[in-house]
Amino acid sequence: MSDLTRLAGHELSGLLASGEVSSVEATRAHLDRIAAVDGEIHAFLHLNEGALEQAAAIDARRAAGEQLHELAGAPVAIKDVLCTVGMPSTSGSKILEGWIPPYDATVVARLKRAGMVALGKTNMDEFAMGSSTEHSAYGPTRNPWDTDRIPGGSGGGSAAAVAAFEAPFALGSDTGGSIRQPAAVTGTVGVKPTYGGVSRYGAIALASSLDQVGPVTRTVLDSALIHDAIGGFDGNDSTSLDRAWPSFTAAAREGAATGSLAGLKVGVVKELDAEGIASDVQARFQETVAVLTEAGAEVVEVSCPSFDYAVAAYYLILPAEASSNLARFDSVRFGLRLERPGQTVEDVMAASREAGLGPEVKRRIILGTYALSAGYYDAYYGSAQKVRTLIQRDFDAAFEQVDLLISPAAPTTAFKIGEKIDDPLAMYVNDITTIPANLAGIPGMGLPMGLGDDGLPVGLQLLAPMFEDARLYRAGSTIEALLAERWGGILTTKAPALRSAENGAAR
Repeated sequence: MSDLTRLAGHELSGLLASGEVSSVEATRAHLDRIAAVDGEIHAFLHLNEGALEQAAAIDARRAAGEQLHELAGAPVAIKDVLCTVGMPSTSGSKILEGWIPPYDATVVARLKRAGMVALGKTNMDEFAMGSSTEHSAYGPTRNPWDTDRIPGGSGGGSAAAVAAFEAPFALGSDTGGSIRQPAAVTGTVGVKPTYGGVSRYGAIALASSLDQVGPVTRTVLDSALIHDAIGGFDGNDSTSLDRAWPSFTAAAREGAATGSLAGLKVGVVKELDAEGIASDVQARFQETVAVLTEAGAEVVEVSCPSFDYAVAAYYLILPAEASSNLARFDSVRFGLRLERPGQTVEDVMAASREAGLGPEVKRRIILGTYALSAGYYDAYYGSAQKVRTLIQRDFDAAFEQVDLLISPAAPTTAFKIGEKIDDPLAMYVNDITTIPANLAGIPGMGLPMGLGDDGLPVGLQLLAPMFEDARLYRAGSTIEALLAERWGGILTTKAPALRSAENGAAR
């Protein structure tokens, strides 16, 4: 049998369901893989000490003849932004170092209910503020395709774990592209669901009107399986949508079986295919457009003029919401607390936040507090919200003309660690193509569309109207199959995956 860690998630799940492989075997294989290579990658912050015990319990239930979920027994990695009973949940920050929540996030609870086995918690930019996973308080994660390069952010740990075959499935969160952009630079598949389609309860908030939890995997079908498991209404989340959703797994399987895009009208967003996109990314994108056309899709250009202001609007709305959400980390109720005799509460709070929060978090808190201050609210935050409305209207107009929108998922391939760390503005524009979807609340998917001139992955972004996540999966799985023909197989299974670590080299 081939290495269990190299199987796509749905392939491994099939072996588990048939009894050809036990959950203990699958879990141990991935834990061994983590032990072998994660010193090089640093995808994980915490491992689940009870993983093998949980796997054994699933095996016992299956042996007893119990009907289990399709994903039962499969390992999964969880971004550290999600609360987990029995494992620390730090959101990549020193201010929450060692904090173990008393409850699971709804998405984590649903995966447990499905019988999935949590491997551990993955590294991330502190409080999800970043595009490279260099802003983690616990050190950067490295890209399995080239360990001198970033794995994207803020969810670089989840994307790197999947790309390095440390986990077949992972959960991420996407506030301005933090699932789709890491997917683009690691050769993985990542989906941001329709806002409200997946519960945010138990997700440590960055910007509440933008955050959305979603899957990170190696194939579109694998993402659909996870999305079906975690999605649906949750009364604990006031923004959760109380509506019936179709099976995303069925949509993905249907799309993979058709092999044709006949009847699909696809829009290329002029404002997302402009200056700033690297030439090799442009080349792969144009080649992909040609593949779609050959498969029967009608591809047209559409214009969304308000997208030109999306980054500016986002970096007013996000810091404003972040400054409000992060006010809870005051050293009084939980988290880091630095105090000396005679200090006031204000002294303790100031000292704890100074020591516990990193420079990017402080930068955004200050920016957000300023934008919300008296005299500036209307000029900055209020104006940004008006731009957000214009962006939503641009999407509405575009989707009256086409079924899907496409663009590059990131403007470049993975850049080198340290290359942009001291240039916040350069880092911010790295999410230029993904931010509009969060501002509008629509679903988006990132999937590999080839390799750049440097041999590193290039990502394609698909966008669908609100509530039409199934359309993404149907088209995404077809496109994935078409591109697999072009590249001689699913690109994500061909990653170099730590050649240096596998050969025993030490950094």
